[in-house]
Amino acid sequence: MKKETFSFNEIPNSVEMLKALPEAELTSPFAVAALSVLVLCNYENDRDKTIEMLNFLKGPQPLSNYEMQFIRDRLAGKGYKTYSFFDGSSPQNNYTPNKPYTITTFDNPYSYDTQGYAKIYMRSSGADSERYVSLRQKGDKWYVWEIFYLSDIRTPAENDPWA
Repeated sequence: MKKETFSFNEIPNSVEMLKALPEAELTSPFAVAALSVLVLCNYENDRDKTIEMLNFLKGPQPLSNYEMQFIRDRLAGKGYKTYSFFDGSSPQNNYTPNKPYTITTFDNPYSYDTQGYAKIYMRSSGADSERYVSLRQKGDKWYVWEIFYLSDIRTPAENDPWA
């Protein structure tokens, strides 16, 4: 199993900001997985700019209407989900991560079962099992293929009537 940890000083709010990051070379599936979480942290702030950044990470095949609706449905009022993947976040602190934003991505023995694709995993502080993103390779670049990490997680303490 290979692990890679990435740290980011801020959440990008434009494609230009995203492209300025060294990880945006898109040559590592681990880096692209981390970037996909990072850009989704901007979703509640600016959906259109976030979609532009995701389309950059998707490469030659932009988000479909279905994918945009899927993201909208999963993050509506639950933007904390993406922050749950960063170090220091927990349901108790309402998924407030440490800064810089640090995320660890990893593979497993089944990550590369299909030629040209990879499943890269991450841990959410609000879930019991790891979550993943599917990536597709074109040449020496890796692109987001399908996001599987937006399922529900534990409610943040501030929103939990039982806490």
